[in-house]
Amino acid sequence: EAKRYDLAKKVFFTTSDYDRTISSYLEGREGKAERFPDHLVLQFEKVQSLRYGENPHQQAAFYREPQVTEGGVAAAKQIWGKEMSFNNFLDTHSAFELVKEFKEPAAVIIKHNNPCGVATGATLVEAYQKAKATDPVSAFGGVAAFNRPLDAETAQEITTTFMEVIIAPTIEPAAATLFQ
Repeated sequence: EAKRYDLAKKVFFTTSDYDRTISSYLEGREGKAERFPDHLVLQFEKVQSLRYGENPHQQAAFYREPQVTEGGVAAAKQIWGKEMSFNNFLDTHSAFELVKEFKEPAAVIIKHNNPCGVATGATLVEAYQKAKATDPVSAFGGVAAFNRPLDAETAQEITTTFMEVIIAPTIEPAAATLFQ
């Protein structure tokens, strides 16, 4: 009976996803130039339960679209560290979306969903140093985001201050070793 129940859930999920896909396609075929469709049907998959919600007494989970196509927090892979909280995801998303706005090497530090340092530089380490110098007290325990592969020199500088989360497009092996 448990197997039949699991299969029934899977069938109805698959059928609803199929119907949603067709409905969205037909909605777009009407040639409307509207930014907001008449019907919006969303479907997300649970990635993980979180340590806590916005406040420690609240429960939370992280969901993403099944077909994540753009790099960002939903497509990121946690390499190590404790489980993320709601606030960690919120700050990480804000920091990474902001740092992606820059063409030159950039660093963003966010804490409690507020930027406490944003800077560009000739190198990633220079950008981070300038971002941290903006408000070094608030940087402690924040989220640092970078728009370039994280190198060992920048990682070494980051280790001088406790950061909850560090996110970058990639991390070089030597930098990863410094964080472990």
